[in-house]
Amino acid sequence: MTRKERFEKIIDYFNTHQPIAETELEYSNPYELLVAVILSAQCTDKRVNMVTPALFKAFPVPEVMAVASSDEVFQYIKSISYPNNKAKHLVGMAKMLVHDFKGVVPSDVNELQKLPGVGRKTANVIASVVYDQPAMAVDTHVFRVSARLGLTVNATTPLETEKQLMKYIPRDKVAIAHHWLILHGRYICVARAPKCEICPLTHWCKYYQKIIKQH
Repeated sequence: MTRKERFEKIIDYFNTHQPIAETELEYSNPYELLVAVILSAQCTDKRVNMVTPALFKAFPVPEVMAVASSDEVFQYIKSISYPNNKAKHLVGMAKMLVHDFKGVVPSDVNELQKLPGVGRKTANVIASVVYDQPAMAVDTHVFRVSARLGLTVNATTPLETEKQLMKYIPRDKVAIAHHWLILHGRYICVARAPKCEICPLTHWCKYYQKIIKQH
């Protein structure tokens, strides 16, 4: 099976069985999603969703967060991983959003990456989810699942993974493919003990074929 065929089979499966796939982060506007994605770094979406309602109530718009202290923000996010750094990032992000972007979350990936706490992955999430751009955000799930399935070959960095995926996934499927891979990695192709026995993709999976050969 060629890589192109593998991509086609896997995309076709998801397209048929999971036509709707979206972020599990809860938000109601681009600013809230940006805050949630910054908080979600090395933290579960479930945990983020537990703290954001009170956080959004206290800081409903970037203009309010921009004049807050990081200590104030910290009180709302202390149960999240790396709360000190993230509190500083959020205040810095809000300040730049207000001063440089008139309070509007930019759609350009390069512009987004100028904001404190926003790396390429976060920028791609915003561009993809909010602005429906063909941007592939590579987190640990996407990185792991792509490699195991054989969608990527010898990719050692998120950027290499992103480039390889972008080469084979149709532009109109990039945004949803990001969610397919994340959700598959979160619930089936988990890091330590992948649930191959319930995985519908084993027929095309390099990792699974390797396991079969070893037995």
